[in-house]
Amino acid sequence: MDSSTQRPVRPASPLAAHWTLDPTVSFLNHGSFGACPRAVLDRQAALRAELEREPVRFLARELEGLLDSARAELAAFLGSDPADLVFVPNATTGVNAVLRSLSFAPGDELLVTNHAYNACANAFVYAASRAGARVVRAHIPFPIASPAEVIAAVDAAITPRTRLALLEHVTSPTALIFPIARLVEMLAARGIDTLVDGAHAPGMLPVDIRALGAAYYTGNCHKWLCAPKGAGFLHVRRDRQAEIHPVVISHGANAPADCRSRFHLEFDWTGTGDPTPYLCVPEAIRHLSSLVPGGWPAIMAHNHALALAGRAELCRALGIPAPCPETMLGTMATVPLPGDGPVDRTLPDPLQVALFEQHGIEVPISPWPAPPKRVLRISAHLHNGAEEYVELATALGELLGR
Repeated sequence: MDSSTQRPVRPASPLAAHWTLDPTVSFLNHGSFGACPRAVLDRQAALRAELEREPVRFLARELEGLLDSARAELAAFLGSDPADLVFVPNATTGVNAVLRSLSFAPGDELLVTNHAYNACANAFVYAASRAGARVVRAHIPFPIASPAEVIAAVDAAITPRTRLALLEHVTSPTALIFPIARLVEMLAARGIDTLVDGAHAPGMLPVDIRALGAAYYTGNCHKWLCAPKGAGFLHVRRDRQAEIHPVVISHGANAPADCRSRFHLEFDWTGTGDPTPYLCVPEAIRHLSSLVPGGWPAIMAHNHALALAGRAELCRALGIPAPCPETMLGTMATVPLPGDGPVDRTLPDPLQVALFEQHGIEVPISPWPAPPKRVLRISAHLHNGAEEYVELATALGELLGR
């Protein structure tokens, strides 16, 4: 029997009705996979019906124009030129596309931070091992006092052999906003390209990729933009595009390049698949903007305030100071937890299991910086209500005996 039938409806925002989320669960983990609103799912269903009604017309004759239209709207939201933007299923794919396209040599160094998303750090380790290069980790503290500590840690890890840096716009495990513009500028001054992992940034923060000037920027649309799963993007600066190819090489590698760039030809068709997540990105941007007076700036401000209020509840319950300045947070917040979690990373954290099974609260608890130390991360979006974080803080106090 579905355990949700035994749980009461949880407190949430009145706007939660726009989502299909289980009303018996406090969903405080939007940051992992996002959640797609009903209106966007309806748009996807309509597109899928159109595709299946005449697949050849949709995929072979109309898809290029549909992708161009969706790309133009996403580019406007991200402050970029559509010519420099392609769709990919997710940010991890974008990272791998860049790494698999570049050549490294023995002795080269690839720079990452200890806050890097595990999947992307693994891609760097793999690329380095194939070339005889090595990965260097910049160790950034958490708790942290200011963005200056991020800059100092990255600066200390740079050497004359550094070839490429992977830097997070917003970190996954610790939810920190890195001073990404200053970092990109510092690395560029030393002739080092930056691959920005912007998985969490679109929809959480104002993004201006053109102003940032990074060689590579990849992000997700299924998280804070609330597009369907499988919608991400890769932005490659114009002077770097000739050497970047998709992970899957397909017809675009030798398709006639009449009025389309090779960059778009290769990435826009990597084989038969479902393109509707990409095509729904404009609907996600428009629909979310319509839910709150003031549109996206108001959404970001609302979610930021909610995340800060939720963090304050957790810090009070745990009896700890805030682990970072408010200015280093967007719409997620992470707090270190007392006690130890499983040493084996493959085991679920018993505290996370108890929060879900006993209290109906979905929230991630992760080993960081390494087992058995662990952190808890909350997310805040329009479907969340302030009462949910109060309930989480109370449940944590009970389960931890505080």
